[in-house]
Amino acid sequence: MTLRPFGKTALSVSPLGLGMAALGRPGYINLGHAGDLKRDYDPGAMEAHAHAVLDEAWALGIRYYDAARSYGEGERFLGNWLRRRDISPDKVVAGSKWGYTYTADWQVQAEQHEVKDHTLPTLQRQWSESQSALGGYLRLYQIHSATFDSGVLENSAVLHELARLKRDGLLIGLSLSGADQGEVLRKALTVEIDGVRLFDSVQVTWNALETAATDALKDAYQAGMGIIVKEALANGRLTTRNTDPAFVRKMAVLQRQAKRLNTSIDALALAFVLAQPWAAVVLSGAATLDQLRSNVQAVEVHLDEEAHAQLASLAEPAADYWNTRKRLAWN
Repeated sequence: MTLRPFGKTALSVSPLGLGMAALGRPGYINLGHAGDLKRDYDPGAMEAHAHAVLDEAWALGIRYYDAARSYGEGERFLGNWLRRRDISPDKVVAGSKWGYTYTADWQVQAEQHEVKDHTLPTLQRQWSESQSALGGYLRLYQIHSATFDSGVLENSAVLHELARLKRDGLLIGLSLSGADQGEVLRKALTVEIDGVRLFDSVQVTWNALETAATDALKDAYQAGMGIIVKEALANGRLTTRNTDPAFVRKMAVLQRQAKRLNTSIDALALAFVLAQPWAAVVLSGAATLDQLRSNVQAVEVHLDEEAHAQLASLAEPAADYWNTRKRLAWN
């Protein structure tokens, strides 16, 4: 995989990255996640499984890896793998996120899987924890799901602490969720500390079903931000696992185009995101070797005008998309 610039930062990244959300904890909202892990939730077995997927990702050319404090043991699994494989820190980019605390206690079903807190004490605690897990591999630290409601973009103490970390050489980013991703991103673009824009990157949900933030992403790209796309397969809704009767028409579109271009549905959907000129890294959320190998085919898929138009026709109103996502079950 040919590396590409990460916005106007000094980093270079692979066009596909690997996210640890489905590999670092027993429960997640991806369709079919329980089967991916074969319901074997022993921590040692899960770490071995994660390392096998990471090994394959490395062999396939993936050089960006994304974790978060709330992904169970995701940071630790990733850090252990990097050290055990003796991968040089200058050959890989690891990003992580702070702001959610994992609270499921290694259970698939829990009253709360994670608790959001964007205050300074949480940042300071979780930064120390992330450093302990990832050490010198950690190059990008992101606010996890920044929203207007949390007030984090107006929290002077947090913003100045992030600016201090930035002065020490760390890239600072934010991830977004919800129907107002674009508006939050536009606000983030205006945040400056001592005349310097704080945020170097943004991680956003964008896929064939959810395209509402497109214009804001174009602005962020022009401003030099590195853009990471998460949930490019809509938590499995843009794969053959989606058996929702209400999705039959859209699934038929995906099937026709995948067949015409001789590829898989997931690779087609990922290729649609990779084709966006502003996307620096598109995350695979693969939890198995087969999923990862299928996802990576996206790099070789060249969408023509028909495919672009057909995939663009699948977009849903943002409110509908996020309401559907909220109903996905932890499994």
